[in-house]
Amino acid sequence: MKAPPAGTSRWPAPKVSPASLGLCPQRTARLIEVLQAEVDRQRLPGAVVLIARHGKLACFESLGALDPASAAPMTQDAIFRIYSMTKPIVSVAVMMLMEQGRLLLSDPVAKYLPEYAAPKVSRLVDGAAQVQAAQQLATVQDLLRHTAGLTYEFMGSTAVQRQYAQRRMGSRLRSNAESSLELAALPLLFEPGTVWEYGRATDVLGRLIEVVGGKTLGVYLQENIFKPLDMRDTGFCVPPEHHARIAQPFARDPEGGLQMRLIDVREPVAFESGGGGLASTALDYARFLQFMLNRGELDGVRLLGPRTVDFMTADHLGTMAVNKGVSSQLLPPGYGFGLGFAVRKEAGLATVPGSVGAYYWGGMAGTTFFVDPAEDMFACLMLQAPNQREYYRMLFRNLVYATLID
Repeated sequence: MKAPPAGTSRWPAPKVSPASLGLCPQRTARLIEVLQAEVDRQRLPGAVVLIARHGKLACFESLGALDPASAAPMTQDAIFRIYSMTKPIVSVAVMMLMEQGRLLLSDPVAKYLPEYAAPKVSRLVDGAAQVQAAQQLATVQDLLRHTAGLTYEFMGSTAVQRQYAQRRMGSRLRSNAESSLELAALPLLFEPGTVWEYGRATDVLGRLIEVVGGKTLGVYLQENIFKPLDMRDTGFCVPPEHHARIAQPFARDPEGGLQMRLIDVREPVAFESGGGGLASTALDYARFLQFMLNRGELDGVRLLGPRTVDFMTADHLGTMAVNKGVSSQLLPPGYGFGLGFAVRKEAGLATVPGSVGAYYWGGMAGTTFFVDPAEDMFACLMLQAPNQREYYRMLFRNLVYATLID
């Protein structure tokens, strides 16, 4: 993929007044004040807030500490572990391969990864779990929309999820190829194409990209997305000269819970997780979001066709069931799921405001974003507060929509 054409202006232009973009200045200031109060109460170590509308920055602020241990102040160029915000990027890479004619979404995953050719599924028979042959193969579309029957070990305590934990499916010591083989040997939680269950599907897509693209996932993303979109600080490993910019969480959960241990992004790892391994900055990720809001183009570089972006951000579940428990919490009422994003289908029902057609996702360490094409707007909140992530996602969405007054 080509880098931005010579002489092309780099998004974003300097920040403009919120009022010029239809945002109330007082309400925009209040958003920052509310988050600063969370910092002052020692519930939040620090954050970077970015809001863009009509192609311009309305808000770009850093607050709190980059590293609570050293009290170093948060900076706008801080690097965050974005965990599952990796998934939309990897999904775009898959759709680029589709546009190049190198795969079909209807293709069985086994066409590219033979280890998935004879899947087993765990079923309850007379109240007991039995492993039986699956009736159909998962497709590339199933991986993109999380209907391939895969799960995460932390999503519940079923026999399948216990096997994920026993096999240490979260290990970063295996290569993507080795991890895919290990995962394929385990039973599915559901028959492919029947239930939405959030899981390791995008990790499998990462391996699929390696096979179809002929390069490691990190190299493929660097050459085909990060370099063309000028995402200079995004990757699976942070170079030593930038280690001081890595944002850190509190050493202990401020509410007394068991503190989640975050991944170490300072050293290369064997497992380049397509589902959750990237580190990035607010501005880098904002460039990706503006590319999406522009329907596949940024700074003169087009990576996807507009109709493909529309297709990705449409609901792909229809009336398909959503698994109860943690998965249902991740996909609130009024939302479906597209190809890498949760997609809003109803103006009401959910507990946060938003337009029909808006899409979003977040990361386990607390980062979150949403894109609202109807408002020509997106917003991104970068923080490392894993145990408080759900609260801040909802709070942020409420505060951002409250700023809109035009």
